[in-house]
Order: sequence, then structure tokens, then C-alpha cells
Amino acid sequence: MKPALHRRQLLMMGGALLGAGEVAAARPSRQASARSPRIGIALGAGSARGFAHIGVLQALEEAGISPTVVTGSSAGSLVGVFYAAGFTPWQMQDVALKVRDIDVADLTTGNKRGMVSGRSLERLVNGFVKDVPIEKMPRQFGAVSTDLDTGETVVLRQGDPGAAVMASCSIPGVFIPSTYNGRELVDGGLTSPLPVKAARQMGADYVIAVDVGTQPGQSQRSGLYEIILQSFEIMVRSLARLEGQTADLLIQPDTGRFASSDFAARKDLIEAGYLAGTRIVPQIKRELGLS
Repeated sequence: MKPALHRRQLLMMGGALLGAGEVAAARPSRQASARSPRIGIALGAGSARGFAHIGVLQALEEAGISPTVVTGSSAGSLVGVFYAAGFTPWQMQDVALKVRDIDVADLTTGNKRGMVSGRSLERLVNGFVKDVPIEKMPRQFGAVSTDLDTGETVVLRQGDPGAAVMASCSIPGVFIPSTYNGRELVDGGLTSPLPVKAARQMGADYVIAVDVGTQPGQSQRSGLYEIILQSFEIMVRSLARLEGQTADLLIQPDTGRFASSDFAARKDLIEAGYLAGTRIVPQIKRELGLS
């Protein structure tokens, strides 16, 4: 009886050990489950107010918060591509303060589809980022645009960065629609002015959205360009609010005193972004468990 009992005890012990092994294998390790979340940042549309994005990024970087997934719509794509390419926010400020309006506003009178061709903007971006394709940049980047034929949101994640930004910034009536990989594209703000969804689709676990838009109000509208920008702002505002609600954290710089066409105020806009970012940093650190 004792040998049989001994064998039964061994079998029971072996089964217990095997069962414990199965449980241990099925349970994820503490180390694997405690990985740091991938931080994404969604930079919203806003024309001249897009300069505020630079200040927000300065505040985040100062606090040691460095998103690895970057999406941008319209003006947000222009700031986003520089950040994704490895520029620091302070280098981006230097570029923003040096570039003149004439460097990107190539007016055209021979095309009835828009006032600006956008080619100067494309060349400017590619010159600064050294023609590095989007997919080879240090950070993941997606420039959000809109398919003019289908109305679909299109996230440009590979290829020519200058062409992607030009497509994302092609405000109808101002810029000539852009052709990218056989699709005719216009401004991303039409369908996704605050591209939180795109950031999540690209793998971000925690998305910071930066909404630089504001409620349309009274401002000096001296020409067709200002009227188009104001009309565009009215159109995208409700959609931006809805997208902002899906972010893990929303930053809204105080840009209300600036017009959409106020490109001369870029330094003040950067400062407004920095102040907004600085105020929200403690909350981000708490939510991400950063010291």
C-alpha cells in the first residue's frame, strides 16, 4: 500500500506543479504589463494659431514628456512634421520666426482652383527635413487630409513629407487641391481637425490633443483670404470639440485674441501655447505616473 500511496502522492504533486505552471504561463508578467504607455500628440488645425503648438511642445519637453506618435491636421501637420523629423521645439521656434510669409505663399493667377499652389510650402518642408521620408523619421507621423472625391479622412504616413503637409494644409479656395498617390486631397480640418483617432490607430495608448482653434468672433476681415479662413473656422469648430472629447487630455491655449490670419503674432502665439502646456503638465504627470 505504501508504494502505491507514494506513487499517487507523486502523481498528485506532479499534477499540482503542472497546473501551477499553466497558471503562471497564462498570467502576464508584472514587467510586461507595467510597460510605459506610448504617448501620442494630436496637433489640431488653426491656420496662424498653429504656432501655439510649438509652445505646447516646449512645455512638454521641459517636463520630460516626449510623445513618440505625432498626428497633425492642417497647420498642426506643419508643426508635427518638424517634431517627428527630430527638431526640438526651440529649433522649430527659430524656423517659425525666420520664415517669411512670402516663402510659403506662392500666389497663382493662372489656376481657377485656388489662389496658392502650395509648392513653396512643399519645398520648404523638404528642405528643412532633408527629404527624409515620413516612415524613416525618428517619431511616427501622420498628416491628416481629406479625399475630395469620397470625403474620407486620409492619414498620410509614408512618402514625401512636404507633399503630405501640403495636402493636409490645402484649405479649399485658398490652396489648389493636392494630388498624393493618385488621390486628390484637401485640408484635413474638413473631416478631422483634431486627429485623436489617427493617433490611436497609429498605436498611441495616451493621446494629448492640442486644440488651438477658438469660437469665431468679431475680427477684421479685410479681404477674401480672411473671409475664407473665418468661414473654415466656423465649419470645423463643432467637429473639433467632438474629437477633443475622445482624447485622454485636452490642451486649449488661449488663442481667442488672435485671428486665423494673424501670422505676424507667431511669437505671442508660441508663448500662449507654452503657458497652456506648463499649466497642464502636472496633470499629465499624475495620469502617467511620472515623477
